[in-house]
Amino acid sequence: MFTFLGGIVLLIVGYFTYGKIVEKIFVPKPERTTPAYTKGDGVDYLPMSINKNSLIQLISIAGIGPIFGPIMGALYGPVAFLWIVFGCIFAGAVHDYLTGMISIRHGGAHLPALAGKFLGRVMKHVVNAFSILLLLLVGTVFVTSPADLLVDLTNGTVPAIIFIVIIFIYFILATILPIDKIIGSIYPYFGALLLISALGIGIGLIVNQAAIPELSLTNFHPDNVPIFPLLFLTISCGALSGFHATQSPIISRTTQNESQGRRIFYGMMIAEGIIAMIWAAAAMSLFDGPVSLNELINTIGTAGIVAEASTLMLGSVFGTLAILGVIILPITSGDTAFRSARMIIADYFNISQKKIASRLWIALPLFVISVFLTTVDFTMLWRYFSWANQSTAVIALWVGSMYLFIAKRNYWIAVIPGVFMTMACATYILNAPIGFGLSMNISYVVGAVITLGITALFFKAATKARADNLSLEEDISNWKNPA
Repeated sequence: MFTFLGGIVLLIVGYFTYGKIVEKIFVPKPERTTPAYTKGDGVDYLPMSINKNSLIQLISIAGIGPIFGPIMGALYGPVAFLWIVFGCIFAGAVHDYLTGMISIRHGGAHLPALAGKFLGRVMKHVVNAFSILLLLLVGTVFVTSPADLLVDLTNGTVPAIIFIVIIFIYFILATILPIDKIIGSIYPYFGALLLISALGIGIGLIVNQAAIPELSLTNFHPDNVPIFPLLFLTISCGALSGFHATQSPIISRTTQNESQGRRIFYGMMIAEGIIAMIWAAAAMSLFDGPVSLNELINTIGTAGIVAEASTLMLGSVFGTLAILGVIILPITSGDTAFRSARMIIADYFNISQKKIASRLWIALPLFVISVFLTTVDFTMLWRYFSWANQSTAVIALWVGSMYLFIAKRNYWIAVIPGVFMTMACATYILNAPIGFGLSMNISYVVGAVITLGITALFFKAATKARADNLSLEEDISNWKNPA
């Protein structure tokens, strides 16, 4: 278990070391009033405690990504551990911290608005459409996956459609009600259940001395698909996920002080990385290697593997509690996905969200589209989600790079993972059947050319933006504390 336990130790050490470095580079301003106060509306903008915000952030960003993704990533063997650990510390947590903090500096702005400011007006429209598509895919996937788990839990006695309707009703309420009414009230408890269930599986692996494979760069995937770029899109949540860039602004609107950012944004990504390590290890150790694991994925699916692993590790009673924790994950990411989509559309069209009617007429069409998407094959949805998700992460990393470049700070902490993931996403869509279907060798070459071109355009635009002295924060000098 040296690789598994060592990886978890590295994640924790990364929070206290590299996390502090990233924080010092950004330079939080504890004295600056946050949007929770300057834009307080009692719906989306209102202050909540750091403990509550941290658990809400964790449960929002987690979803099924740090469970289903690592289970599928385990097919590649222990090389998956490397991406989870180093991807989380140097890419994912940096991505989450920068998007969250830059959003705070810009009045709780979502990624489309930030992309429009730092990457150009055209990007605002592109990212707006891209974000809505991503969030609809997330919301839909996170309706069907927990419904499937609930069907398994009830031994098929309750049809999936019943669970889907119940989940949709909950989603509607969580999307339109003030954030402190449902999300702020129950999410902290869900977050605690998530952590307990993951720790239960992790402790079970250690107590049972599970045969977790040690580090190897060998590709164990039974279909011999290449590690690059596929592993880096298969395991997204738990390492790096663009979905997080759509969730962090929700909490940037409820954060009390900028000094809380490292724990809320960087720290919760590290926590998600630990969850991903646990489930990747469980998949590698409990199902006799990649070949048997692949057979199980094709027969009982990832949801079935979660149920089997939970029962094997914790027994029927505590295993059921662990499964409930996993069911909660996608539900509590699906509702914030729809909430984020509503907020993005409202910001785009400058529609006040104080009145519930204004929230409803934006949210309901989103749910109608999602209902239609539930009829689409889950595997196909997941393929599009993986690429859209990581492409969104690329955009967010370039936004963070631009911010730091203009501020004359160490922008390489965002540029390096941004370049790497630009290459991964470009290569994937060039090669994938859902993309252009080119050979892998040609995809590598064309992907490298695209990446070099985007990088060159970034430095050209960044140099101009720095010369133009582009502002790095919203002016709140006219705001007066009503107290």
